[in-house]
Amino acid sequence: MLSGCRRALPAALRLAVRGWAGGRGRRRVSTSWSPVGAAFDAKQQRSRLTGQSTGLFGVPELSSPEGFQEAQEKALQETEQLVQKACTTPPGPQIVMIFDQLSDALCRVADLADFVKIAHPDFAFREAAEETCRNIGTMVEKLNTNIELCQSLKQLLANKEVMDSLDPETRQVAELFMFDFEISGIHLDEEKRKRAVDLNVKILDLCNQFLIGAHLPNKIDKQILPEHIRYNFAVEGNYIQITGLHADCSDDLVREAAYKIFLYPNAEQLRCLEELLTSRNHLAQLVGYNTFAHRALQGTMARTPEKVMQFLETLSDRLFQRTLKDFEMMEGMKMKLNPQNSKLMPWDHPYYSGVLRAERYNIEPSLYCPFFSLGACMEGLNFLFNQLLGISLYAEQTEKGELWCEDVRKLAVVHENEGLLGYIYCDFYQRADKPHQDCHFTIRGGRLRKDGEYQLPVVVLMLSLPHSTRSSPTLLTPGMMENLFHEMGHAMHSMLGRTRYQHVTGTRCPTDFAEVPSILMEYFASDYRVVNQFARHFQTGQFSWFILLPLSLLVFYAVLDQLYHGEHPLKRSTTEILKETQEKFYGLPYVPNTAWQLRFSHLVGYGAKYYSYLMSRAIASMVWKQCFVRPEWRANSGKQKICLSYL
Repeated sequence: MLSGCRRALPAALRLAVRGWAGGRGRRRVSTSWSPVGAAFDAKQQRSRLTGQSTGLFGVPELSSPEGFQEAQEKALQETEQLVQKACTTPPGPQIVMIFDQLSDALCRVADLADFVKIAHPDFAFREAAEETCRNIGTMVEKLNTNIELCQSLKQLLANKEVMDSLDPETRQVAELFMFDFEISGIHLDEEKRKRAVDLNVKILDLCNQFLIGAHLPNKIDKQILPEHIRYNFAVEGNYIQITGLHADCSDDLVREAAYKIFLYPNAEQLRCLEELLTSRNHLAQLVGYNTFAHRALQGTMARTPEKVMQFLETLSDRLFQRTLKDFEMMEGMKMKLNPQNSKLMPWDHPYYSGVLRAERYNIEPSLYCPFFSLGACMEGLNFLFNQLLGISLYAEQTEKGELWCEDVRKLAVVHENEGLLGYIYCDFYQRADKPHQDCHFTIRGGRLRKDGEYQLPVVVLMLSLPHSTRSSPTLLTPGMMENLFHEMGHAMHSMLGRTRYQHVTGTRCPTDFAEVPSILMEYFASDYRVVNQFARHFQTGQFSWFILLPLSLLVFYAVLDQLYHGEHPLKRSTTEILKETQEKFYGLPYVPNTAWQLRFSHLVGYGAKYYSYLMSRAIASMVWKQCFVRPEWRANSGKQKICLSYL
């Protein structure tokens, strides 16, 4: 019933501003707004320091970690009242409204806590948020197996006269709530329903444990690494800490060392993954599905794992010759730059694809970054959204206690006719204990409230960008810029997917459609007509542009995800499956004593659905070719807005 809660990157595109106008007219413009580009290339304006703390995201209870307990109790009390109301209300549209209020009451706390538990720099906040996630998650699973609550919805769906009188959106939302009951095991006897709840709670705990482990650094005695490369990594006493793959580093040895150390197997993380996959399979079979993939793909465009594998194998076959050619060119380039060690390895692919791109456009890779200061890229996004959607981004001053870190920026999203649409918090910079993962989090979904006002959506975009220095602002590599555009696509989806019900608002839709707006933004990030508008050297003002796409790697990830969530027990270890899949679908050799799957954090939020990136890319490609390839796309004739609105 409440599957929309607690997704970091969930899902649907109603990308044009065509739904609810905010109830009572255009929202007023704030005098605290300032130009977006300057806000990112200049030093952050401090939050207001006087007065009482507003709490995280303006939630008064969250001025301290203890406030999560209070917020949780309020949500659970409201939930209890709404459940009683739902069970005593006769069939009609009011039932759907109550269910959506119930979903919103829990999601407003669960979604916020889901972000805080991994991103807040204060351990006490993270711990309190994690406990709240677990308690709200347990309540969600109990509600999804509540017979009396389900019966009230069944009575509505069985009443043909009432159902025929409902508008299409309300009918769809009612059916989606019933779908959530069904995949949670509402049809089971009491004992099995309790087992399903227990399994779901266990899976929540394992997901959290796996996510934490996926981002933990690996340490190694610094004497093991050659002295001349140690400065590339963080040093703690006698140890070197490896926090990522250093994929953009020009030194082959640095990339190799990072790859082998960061991906070295961790026995506890391996046990966690195996237990997670096994528990998911047990849950799926308990509620009536052959595999977890069969359960997860219900309600998606693909529908079955068989169709997903057919799609992936067909795509892999079509990419085969192109991938071979790409690898041959990269190996040739590596031979030219490093003749003593010219074999192409997995740690080479991202770097040498960038080198080839630079050679094609006659630009030195090291000269990319000065063209893409973070402020310039944000101005580019502002320009693009204004041209396409009549939207402007403004930096807004924050209140005391509203932020979890001083370098977070808050953006107001403003439409030329509708006014204020919502807020984006930009948590873009690296810091200790922050996951190295680019992500979009829904903090609060949009919905039409009973008083006629529209509840404005609030989201967080989390990146891992370097801080500015004394001599330059934050400068982005091509990959960083593409990721920024991708995540802003999710944010715009959340702002513009305005629906009556929060259960289907913004990105809450089938996962294999959720990536369409974000991948469409990647096309804009690589289009010279867009990039030339803002890619100015932060000192000279010259401009540049680029393209990148490693599709074979995405196919490998997606196939691996399907195999892990297919038939159980698995016939081989997760590492053996990875080795075989990598060599068949990716083409570069497996590196012994590595376990990349233990860093594959998408297995949590995108379990059995990683193919969504590729299927959404196919749809985004069609949209791009239909609406934006022609030179006149900036003419603002309305065709593009119509195309986006019907996605």
